[in-house]
Amino acid sequence: MTAEDKKPIVRNFPVGVTTLLVTISQFSAESVFSVDCSGKRLTRLPEDLSPQTKVLNVSHNNISDLQFSAISFLSELEILILSHNGIQQLDLSVFRFNQDLEYLDLSHNQLWKISCHPVVSLKHLDLSYNDFGAPPICKEFGSLRQLTLSATKLGQLDLLPIADVHLSSLLVYVEGYYAKRNETESLQILNTKKLHFIFHPDSLFSIRMNISVNTLEVLELTNIKLNDENCHVLMNFLSELTRGPHLLNLTLNHLETTWKCLVILFQFLWPKPVEYLNIYSLIIIKTIKEEYFKYSKTTLKALTIEHFRYREFLFSQNALYFVFSEMNIMMLTITDTTFIHMLCPQKPSTFKFLNFTQNVFTDSIFENCSTLSRLETLILQKNGLKDLFKIGLMTQHMLSLEVLDVSHNTLELNRHEGNCAWAESIVVLDLSSNMLTDSVFRCLPPKVTVLDLHNNRIKSIPKDVTSLEALEELNVAFNSFTDLPGCGTLGSLSVLLIAHNAISQPSEKFFSTCQRMRSMKAGNNPFQCSCELRDFIKNISHVPSDVVEDWPEAYNCAYPESYKDTALKDFHVSELACNTTLLIGTVGIIMLVLTATVTFMCICLDLPWYLRMVCQWTQTRYRARNIPLEELQRNVQFHAFISYSEHDSAWVKNELLPNLEREGIRICLHERNFVAGKSIVENIINCTEQSYKSIFVLSPNFVQSEWCHYELYFAHHKLFHEGADNLILILLESIPQNTIPSKYHKLKALMAKRTYLEWPKEKSKHGLFWANIRAAFNTKLALQIPDETQGH
Repeated sequence: MTAEDKKPIVRNFPVGVTTLLVTISQFSAESVFSVDCSGKRLTRLPEDLSPQTKVLNVSHNNISDLQFSAISFLSELEILILSHNGIQQLDLSVFRFNQDLEYLDLSHNQLWKISCHPVVSLKHLDLSYNDFGAPPICKEFGSLRQLTLSATKLGQLDLLPIADVHLSSLLVYVEGYYAKRNETESLQILNTKKLHFIFHPDSLFSIRMNISVNTLEVLELTNIKLNDENCHVLMNFLSELTRGPHLLNLTLNHLETTWKCLVILFQFLWPKPVEYLNIYSLIIIKTIKEEYFKYSKTTLKALTIEHFRYREFLFSQNALYFVFSEMNIMMLTITDTTFIHMLCPQKPSTFKFLNFTQNVFTDSIFENCSTLSRLETLILQKNGLKDLFKIGLMTQHMLSLEVLDVSHNTLELNRHEGNCAWAESIVVLDLSSNMLTDSVFRCLPPKVTVLDLHNNRIKSIPKDVTSLEALEELNVAFNSFTDLPGCGTLGSLSVLLIAHNAISQPSEKFFSTCQRMRSMKAGNNPFQCSCELRDFIKNISHVPSDVVEDWPEAYNCAYPESYKDTALKDFHVSELACNTTLLIGTVGIIMLVLTATVTFMCICLDLPWYLRMVCQWTQTRYRARNIPLEELQRNVQFHAFISYSEHDSAWVKNELLPNLEREGIRICLHERNFVAGKSIVENIINCTEQSYKSIFVLSPNFVQSEWCHYELYFAHHKLFHEGADNLILILLESIPQNTIPSKYHKLKALMAKRTYLEWPKEKSKHGLFWANIRAAFNTKLALQIPDETQGH
């Protein structure tokens, strides 16, 4: 079996089967395994079917024979459709192993012979449109609920084998004339609840047969053509069928007759026990003239006529409308016609239900009509109604009217003066699919509890409306609302349908004002996901799931583009981003803490000094990156740069400088080599970059000098000698660690990690000190440095 064959159940039955009282859902749920092989030009049943197959459709193929071996292994088969094939003979014993088979459709074949055999579970059998001379009846059909037959001849004894069978429905296709014109046959169908005859669509009704059915409840006749001459034939046919007390429902499909014959039919049925008369697709031929009709006592409760057409255009309108308007029944339905009016009954009417859907009635319908005081339901859908004010006036004498449906018209409210007049009894009002605007809320029945206004042009409910205290259910879907209406003036509102509007930022106060809300449907609106929506989402998330319909599937962001199609339940934004007061307070606190921190660092940690150092160092590093190392080395002019405190200048000039220069070491001093016009920091950087070494004379005086620390900082970060041993530390006087300021952490680190030369107090040790100094310069003395640099 291919993947194409393994489809979900699709109830695609032949046309004739649609008239059967078969509820397919009783056989199985959506999980039933089914196979659809219809229209595949098969000549026999597929061989690769699964034994678990429950539904098999092999209609519209070329199967001419059904073999036992092809069907017996389908032990779980429930539905078999074999219509529109070429089967001529069938032995029902081929189904003896199909113990679950309930529905068998053999219509539209070429069957002329059936061999009987009990099929245990069979409930529905369709043998219509075959080549039987007389209807094939087996006593084994005793378990059937529905039997569908077709016959060119139906005799008195043909149905005798199933006379005692309690059928729920018997459908008989009568294909042609089978009784002599002046003879009447008798046919007993004792125990069926529903009997349906389908006659040939192109022949005049000419059936002469007395049919006796004891338990008949529903009678349906299809394809009836009558004229004034053969009208009595139908009455004779119905005489016996309508005699018993059980027939409650009579349906005539595709009835073509004259107006006179139709009135005769009504007069015939009026005293009968039939309670419901349905006529679907009625065509009146010839002209319509006034006919006498006696409205005697009747058990008829409801007359329904759908799709009423007449071929004559010029006729007496009153003759047509009068027959219907004066009927003494409770329910009248005339839909899908070209009626342009309906007369007001001349005397108090018994009508409780009137349905005139899809006609061409105008606003003058039932104008000043005071005889419909018992009317409870009035349906005027799909007509030519335009003025809502006139519709209200129409109802004011209908003292019992509770339900009014005027949907699918072109109603507008153009009057602003005075109040609309309505029947005070109206509680259900359908004004959907019209052209109404906000003003409609000022023209409504005072006691309306269910109001349908969907698919109009409404933008909001006016705040000054105070006449809707009784309203419980409101449908304003498919309008132009921009916000959810509060329940301030709608104190009883419990059901609200407001989907498909223009709501972008619904008010978060809706749920607080609508305490009685038990059902709300507000999905499919263009929600703008912003801070204003947070509270609404929070509130709607706390409402029970059975109150908010379609949540969260139908509630998505439409704006902004970054959140488009995001579910509202997944939209999150922080409280800080939405609360201006909180944001200002938070920023203020941060600024206050930052100011306090900066102040502390400036006072206690000398932050400005570090900032200046970082700035200068950044400039130096940038310059070093953009100047090649070779060029930087060519600019070296000194062997050493000496950094010292002015308080130690005497020792530097009298001891250190003479001893170094005697050895040919070029020395850079700030007082003789700093360039005038440049900043001190810039001169310090230049001197350290132009010197191989940097000598630092450390003492308590050095620690107190800020400029000395600058020199130490830049010398330590000498970029083109990074990693080289370019620092010489001379400890002139002992410096206790606790006296070094915290900002001189670099000095502390150097003294902890690097070896420094300590100036000895004893003169005998001075020679070793100078030897160590010379050793530090030993590898560099041979370098050629221009003499002109020494003169600065």
